[in-house]
Amino acid sequence: MRKVIFDTDPGQDDAVAILAALGSPGEIEVLGIAAVAGNIPLHHTVNNALRLVELAGRPDIPVYAGADRPFAHRLVTAEHVHGATGLDGPDLPQPVMKPREGHAADFIIDTVRRLPEKTVTIAALGPLTNVALALLKAPDIAERLAGIVLMGGAYFEVGNITPTAEFNIYVDPDAAKIVFRSGADITVLPLDVTHQMHSTPPRIEAFRRIGNKAGAAVAAMLTFSETYDLQKFGWDGAPLHDPCVTAFLIRPELFEGRRVNVEVETGSALTRGMTVVDFWRVTDREPNAFYVRSGDADGFFALLAERVARLP
Repeated sequence: MRKVIFDTDPGQDDAVAILAALGSPGEIEVLGIAAVAGNIPLHHTVNNALRLVELAGRPDIPVYAGADRPFAHRLVTAEHVHGATGLDGPDLPQPVMKPREGHAADFIIDTVRRLPEKTVTIAALGPLTNVALALLKAPDIAERLAGIVLMGGAYFEVGNITPTAEFNIYVDPDAAKIVFRSGADITVLPLDVTHQMHSTPPRIEAFRRIGNKAGAAVAAMLTFSETYDLQKFGWDGAPLHDPCVTAFLIRPELFEGRRVNVEVETGSALTRGMTVVDFWRVTDREPNAFYVRSGDADGFFALLAERVARLP
């Protein structure tokens, strides 16, 4: 079993990732959720995290508020994809729970230091501001972590918020640079694999047919959020990004990749947030991440549906 802290900016795809993890208690122990500004501002991401743990019947899971802005740039959000609340689509009630006291970065530090070495994994689904803050404040946790598994970046698929940058990295490239240079064991699920995971109508319908509240909510979320990407790409379904992190944690054999060097561009106005991936090993830069290139889409969606079906 993996002990996992989710660092996230929910977001419909973040929501599916979290719900699937909460439906996988045999493989994932969710230690807590650290909310960060990204897809929408921080007050929405905190509220959404609370709504999700209540939807899953897990009010015992602590939710912490983290960074409300990137290190060096104004916050860029994605309401054009996720709606005004970030979880537009289902009619979820407002949470009864409240976030815990303290900053999410301190929660990360305290948890990693409290538990045995190499037992805590950070699942990062949004901009990496909280994770970078924790690493700057407590550099020792980089080696204590079992790893950081993150959704972000791109190489073959270039960018989705600019021509060269993926959204999570673009929002806070300075934080991403800190994380990739931290020495932690990093796994990257980039657009190169998430763009293979299409939420086709039959796959969305499979969630709806589950018959529980979580399945209905997932179907409504994906139906809402896919509208933008269907118009953008013209594919048979919108790509489903963040749940790739959860699927990798449960069944890494669904994915293929290689260890490479990843650097983040922070200085150029044209390519800010670009992940410069030495996929073909044409430099002498040391590998610093396992970079996932492809995955089994059918197995991925079957796994998500199975785990969401386990929720109340």
